[in-house]
Amino acid sequence: MDLQVVPQAVSSSLPPKECYIITKNTQITEGKMRMGASRLLLFLFYAMLTHLVKLAFAQRDPYVLHDCSNTGNVSSNSAYRKNVNTLLSSLSSNTQIDYGFYNFSAGENSDRVNAVALCRADLTPTDCQSCVNMSAYELLHLCPNQKGGIMWYMNCTVRYSNNSIFGVMQFEPVKQLYNTENVRGPNGTFVQVRETLLDRLRSEAAASASTLRKFATGNASSPYFDIYALLQCTPDLNQQECSDCLNQSIAEVPTCCGLAIGVRVLTPSCNLRYEAEPFYGSTLEAPPPSSSTLPSPAEGKASNSSQTIIIVMAAVVSMVLIFCICICIYLRMRKQRKKVERMDEIDSVESLQFDFSTIRVATDNFSDVNKLGEGGFGIVYKGKFPNGQKIAVKRLSRSSEQGDQEFKNEILLVARLEHRNLVRLLGFCFEGNERLLVYELMPNSSLDHFIFDPSKRLHLDWKIRYKIIIGIARGLQYLHEDSQLRIIHRDLKTSNVLLDEQMNPKISDFGMARLFTLDQTQANTRRIVGTYGYMAPEYAMHGHFSVKSDVFSYGVLVLEIVCGQKNDSFENGENTENLLSHAWKNWREGTALNLIDSTLRVGSMTEIMRCIHIGLLCVQENIAERPTMSSILLMLNSYSMALSIPSRPAFLMHSIVESDMSSNQSFQASQNEASMTDPYPR
Repeated sequence: MDLQVVPQAVSSSLPPKECYIITKNTQITEGKMRMGASRLLLFLFYAMLTHLVKLAFAQRDPYVLHDCSNTGNVSSNSAYRKNVNTLLSSLSSNTQIDYGFYNFSAGENSDRVNAVALCRADLTPTDCQSCVNMSAYELLHLCPNQKGGIMWYMNCTVRYSNNSIFGVMQFEPVKQLYNTENVRGPNGTFVQVRETLLDRLRSEAAASASTLRKFATGNASSPYFDIYALLQCTPDLNQQECSDCLNQSIAEVPTCCGLAIGVRVLTPSCNLRYEAEPFYGSTLEAPPPSSSTLPSPAEGKASNSSQTIIIVMAAVVSMVLIFCICICIYLRMRKQRKKVERMDEIDSVESLQFDFSTIRVATDNFSDVNKLGEGGFGIVYKGKFPNGQKIAVKRLSRSSEQGDQEFKNEILLVARLEHRNLVRLLGFCFEGNERLLVYELMPNSSLDHFIFDPSKRLHLDWKIRYKIIIGIARGLQYLHEDSQLRIIHRDLKTSNVLLDEQMNPKISDFGMARLFTLDQTQANTRRIVGTYGYMAPEYAMHGHFSVKSDVFSYGVLVLEIVCGQKNDSFENGENTENLLSHAWKNWREGTALNLIDSTLRVGSMTEIMRCIHIGLLCVQENIAERPTMSSILLMLNSYSMALSIPSRPAFLMHSIVESDMSSNQSFQASQNEASMTDPYPR
């Protein structure tokens, strides 16, 4: 059985508050019933394990409550919201939190944000940081546009506001949690003992000698019940403010919760909790009970200990038995599931197969009028299906260097991928000697047709170029980290970046892509494929490739987009040099402005220089120093993120590659125009 928090209405005559009752729920949702047999068994095992642990160690604090301010909203891209994101994201990494309290501000004037985090006083620094981190993360998502918010997350509280909250006692909003089970024994005795204990702890917490922690714990007993309580204020309050906050919290108890055996009162500046059993850690020394309380009988304590031992033993035995059963069923079904998955994969690929006659009609029998381009792997034609859909058809030549394996590679990989920055495969045809790939048609050609053309380059202002840089990064991050597969493209270049109607980039051509397992970081190959000027040196010379190989290619792309020049044919006066060496030379001499395309008359100089910086970080000779694509996206989207100083790039020239090719390696390289032709119209 799972415990559930259910909202309970309160009197309309009181200030706005929320009261929650703890109830029991034994239903299994319809979604869980639809799971496969093995998953259902694992779920039942987990549910029983959780239930047994709850029985053995009754923790009544698994609830998360929050409140978003109604004082006004802000946009998600505003300076205020960026300050909120920065501030809350830095809470868990700040060492000030080691004593359980953190307060900090970010921004100026109307964009200033104040934040406070408070942990329960018995938490270790590690547990405190973990709790605050989770609270801040959920608060960012639950209050996405509000100017203020507060999260009571298990054993800690996180809040932020555009108002000053340091040293200010705030009682609203207030929330209560209570157990539906009432105390046993004389009601009058329970109320008297409870009030005496809470009032004593209020005085102790408010008058705490420690400036870092204002809290108090204690217990009281009678022949019928025990009470364990913890009261705490934020340490930025003075004695009177802490006492007033806790007084108001104590006054809430009889109003909301009656004779409940467990109660929590949560406010922004203080909190109160009492239970029938100990709940705070051993690091806190509870003060001795007052003389007004009565001793607890020894028989009850012994009985509780025996019951706990029995429950723990039953839990262990049940866990072992259920675990063994689940393992046996899982192993038995695993082989059958793999067969089903393989059949599903074949069916999904076959569902994309077109008849050769259909494609022949769509391209007007592969008419030269519909010819879009020709490369090392064949010819690309534009076409149109009877329903009006425009397509690009890649017809691989019989002498194409792309064999059956590369063809199947592209089908299996691209058919599984779905991202707005990846070209979409519509289908394929494999009939006789004909091998055809059918893609969505990209109306604006490929990036190289714009960026390297002196006249067309004028249409690429900085706003469009920056959008292309970010879009390519998102597509690569999806391939490397976010898709179900980990894919290394191995042939990323300007001609393999297509542009749609809105000039959004889409990565294409997966014939040379390699699939990695999720925990695999690099691989070797004796057949090196790719394009001069974009290949990472460790791949071109030794056949070592990884996600950092694609990062190198991405860095070359970024520098080409900013400079408007090809990497392998950059002209500098009378000398011809590699673009990377030219960029590195200007960066070291402090003349990086010389790298910017002269046609870029308008644009954010900060963004342009930051992109040059990121491009140089991507093409560093040391593989370990190159950033990952997720880090690159953070650099592009957050100007507050400091960038490291780039080290020497890898000046990879044709002669170096050719001289280092060993005789037992097969090297397949092409210039920009000699690789797989992309599906785009001229």
